[in-house]
Amino acid sequence: MAATLTGASSMVLFVLLGLVTATEAFDVPTLTFGEGFSHLFGNDNLIRSADDRSVRLTLNRYSGSGFISSDLYEHGFFSASIKLPKDYTAGVVVAFYTSNGDVFPDTHDELDFEFLGNVRGKDWRIQTNVYGNGSTTRGREERYLVPFDPTEEPHLYSILWTPDYIIFYIDDVPIREVVRSDAMGGDFPSKPMSVYATIWDGSSWATSYGRIKINYKYAPYVSEFSDLVLRGCRVDPIQQVDSADRCAEAVEELMSADYALLTPRKRAAMRRFRERYMIYSFCYDQHRYGNVTFPDCDYVSSEHSRFGEWGDNKFPPKEVRRARRRSRKPSAVDDQPSK
Repeated sequence: MAATLTGASSMVLFVLLGLVTATEAFDVPTLTFGEGFSHLFGNDNLIRSADDRSVRLTLNRYSGSGFISSDLYEHGFFSASIKLPKDYTAGVVVAFYTSNGDVFPDTHDELDFEFLGNVRGKDWRIQTNVYGNGSTTRGREERYLVPFDPTEEPHLYSILWTPDYIIFYIDDVPIREVVRSDAMGGDFPSKPMSVYATIWDGSSWATSYGRIKINYKYAPYVSEFSDLVLRGCRVDPIQQVDSADRCAEAVEELMSADYALLTPRKRAAMRRFRERYMIYSFCYDQHRYGNVTFPDCDYVSSEHSRFGEWGDNKFPPKEVRRARRRSRKPSAVDDQPSK
């Protein structure tokens, strides 16, 4: 695994990839916490700043913490500047994601940024995922290293969700695009979702398939969220009959914004990022899916060779994955210390 880049070489790579500090990424209005979000779980482990424009989420041996958007959205652009915990962070998971699992527990949709901690001296890893219509057995995970230290300063992580495609951004660089097709069917997220941010104990799976557990000697683990953005069409989770027509104008505005347009320059930056930093793709995971092919995959021979061997970058057995999905929801279980 590559070491975190530092010094002059880091700055050169930032310029080459287009990765910049969060405040330079997109010209979009930000919200105060109270304007768009509410406390989800964690009691005093969520701390709002005096100006209400940033939030600290803490994980200790008693509880994680999280917040949720006050509304559900029918498509949208959602982002936050996130600074991750320092030092020994094995087993720690910070997440920024959209979901409707509380409204549709059996057919939920989800779009994830998950940040996976590690032992001291090893990089944090970033994971993206796409679920549609409860397709948890067909998770579309990708995993990446990052060309900067995400604990030194905040960087912007953004999710664009439209009726036709999904784009994940780090700062102003697109790192993943998922284009809807008829063959995907219900695997493409289509129902209104809320926006979440959480920090929690993922010892059962997050670091070396759960072989390395969280060590609360290094707690509290603190993540900081700022530059909060919620752009999309707010909908009522119960009365959704006319949401498509009512949201048409908002969706059109969304799809004409600069973050929705993948110019040749942006596509080149995305390709460079993926070639250098993607360390896992579901497209090539034959141990998990056999010879199943996914309609949203571009099968690139060089990538196939890179991910062809089973190794530490791959995902754990299904029983561990199931444990992970159960532990994702904030509950009384999440508030207990790891054994």
